[in-house]
Amino acid sequence: MINEDIREKELRLIDENGTVLGIMSAKDAQLIANEHETDLVMIAPNANPPVCKLMDYKKYVFDQAKKERDARKNQKVVSVKEVRLSIGIGDHDFNVKLKSAIKFLEEGNKVKVSVFFGGRELRYTNEGEILVDRMAECLKDYGVMEKRPKMEGRKVMSAIINPK
Repeated sequence: MINEDIREKELRLIDENGTVLGIMSAKDAQLIANEHETDLVMIAPNANPPVCKLMDYKKYVFDQAKKERDARKNQKVVSVKEVRLSIGIGDHDFNVKLKSAIKFLEEGNKVKVSVFFGGRELRYTNEGEILVDRMAECLKDYGVMEKRPKMEGRKVMSAIINPK
C-alpha cells in the first residue's frame, strides 16, 4: 500500500536513508512524505506497529523490473539433446552418435541416450543396457550419468548424461 491507501492509526516511519524517524500517525507520516516529495510505502504490514518508508515508488518499481530483466538475461538455459541408438548399431554409426553426444555436452546441454527396441528386440533389453553403459563409458570425460538406463514405455530405454 502506498500514500493515502494506508489506513493504520500509527506506524513506524523510516526515511530514504534508512533512519528511523519514530512512531507516528499515518496523517503525520503522509505530511512528512509530502514535504520530502516522496511516496509513503508500507514495507512491513504485519509488524507491530506497521513499518512504512519514504521512497520514490516509481523508481523502486523500475529498479525491481530492471533487476528481474538482468537476472533473466544472465540465466543459462540447459536443454536436453537426444541421441537415438538401436540394438544392431554398427561401430561406425556408434562413433558418429558418440561425436554428436560429445558436441552436445561441450555446449553445456544434457544428453538423453535412447535405445529403441523393435519387435523381437524387446527380449534383449539387457543388451540395450550394455549399449547405454558403453556410451556412458565413452563420455565419462565429458559428462556424468544422472539417471541409470531404464525402460520408458515398452519400446524405449533411456539414460540422461549431465555435462561436467
